[in-house]
Amino acid sequence: MPSIHVNPTRMELTRLKKKRIIAVRGHKLLKDKRDELVKQFIIMIEKNKSLRELVEEKINIANQKFLLAKSEMSSEFINTALLAPKQTLIFDVTTKNIMSVNIPKFDYKTRTSEDNDIFPYGLAFTSLSLDDAVKSLSLIFDDMLELAEIEKACQLLSAEIEKTRRRVNALEHVVIPQTNETIKFIEMKLDENERSSQVRLMRIGI
Repeated sequence: MPSIHVNPTRMELTRLKKKRIIAVRGHKLLKDKRDELVKQFIIMIEKNKSLRELVEEKINIANQKFLLAKSEMSSEFINTALLAPKQTLIFDVTTKNIMSVNIPKFDYKTRTSEDNDIFPYGLAFTSLSLDDAVKSLSLIFDDMLELAEIEKACQLLSAEIEKTRRRVNALEHVVIPQTNETIKFIEMKLDENERSSQVRLMRIGI
């Protein structure tokens, strides 16, 4: 007996056979999509790992330079010097499509194109160590932005892989087997009804 109640008619049999064709085709397409998503996810993960290591290394170097600056200047003076940023950033977020997943693409531009605008203080009143520290920190920004972009992409791809995996499993282990079982049941019932009709006709003929 099938797990769902159906009327064992030829019309229902035709409908279920069409449903099975669609389910099998959808199962193949979803498996292909899942495999491609996993491939893209692995590429992103590897890129994320190498970029994170690079960013952490650059941050450690910048921190060391700030420590050197603090050894030459008081913390109060450094805090005052960095209190009012001179440069501003304007962010732009777009998306790119990877296997129906909208991945964010981060971009930005600065208010001015002057390189020295990263320093929120007069260069004559601070040490070269602080200038070097601020400069090294500003050079990390592009990598940090790319890292944020890739990490978000990994999160979105991971969620889509899980959703696609559940749909593949549902088709493979529930929908297709259930449809096959129901088709078999209807075919058996129709054959049984046909045999009963033949027996009745034979008896009438007698």
